[in-house]
Amino acid sequence: MANLDPAWFGYGALFAILATSFAPGLWHARIAIAIAALIALPLTIFHASGPGYALLAGLILLVNIGQAARGWIDDVQIRFSPEEQEIRRLHFGGLGAGDARRLIDQGHWISAKRGEVLIREDQAAPSLFYLADGTATIRREGVDVGALAAGALIGEATVLDGSHATGTVVLSGNARLWFVPAAALRAYLAANPGIAGALHEGFARALRGKLASANARIADMPPIA
Repeated sequence: MANLDPAWFGYGALFAILATSFAPGLWHARIAIAIAALIALPLTIFHASGPGYALLAGLILLVNIGQAARGWIDDVQIRFSPEEQEIRRLHFGGLGAGDARRLIDQGHWISAKRGEVLIREDQAAPSLFYLADGTATIRREGVDVGALAAGALIGEATVLDGSHATGTVVLSGNARLWFVPAAALRAYLAANPGIAGALHEGFARALRGKLASANARIADMPPIA
């Protein structure tokens, strides 16, 4: 310890605390705080003016390790139905089990019939939908311009900002859906910004998939004479 500048322990602890700003979940943040306390512990033991600093660092370390372990155990014990596992795999992969469970619980699972309109052109999306089973048609100005299959998110492009949809989405067969009302989703994400960041990534993947499908359809169209 005599040849090591104690300031490095302080820098290391501060960097570990900085890492909490990027933690994807609460128990990840607790691990970062515990690491910061562990790095700072030698500094408090060998260079602090009294034992109180070492005691406080040790207490921070133990409390956050315990809470992180508890969060990890809670996540391991969470269970998902096959439908929930699929929506998590496809769209909520950036969320831990606990966050995914809480987000899914904000919505509802329903069975819907052919012909039901989910989103109307030039209107704000009333909900975010996940098409677990079935198909849907996209229409613009009354013309069919695309189709959606099982596994698709519907409304992700506009549901968060309330902007108007560019097309109507209608079920082309009986379907199984998960949906969460737009206002409830926005309120939940405002209170849980960490979940919001991961959800935006899932939305971006869904939009890229739709764009790729649209490009493939265009490429398969016969050339204009």
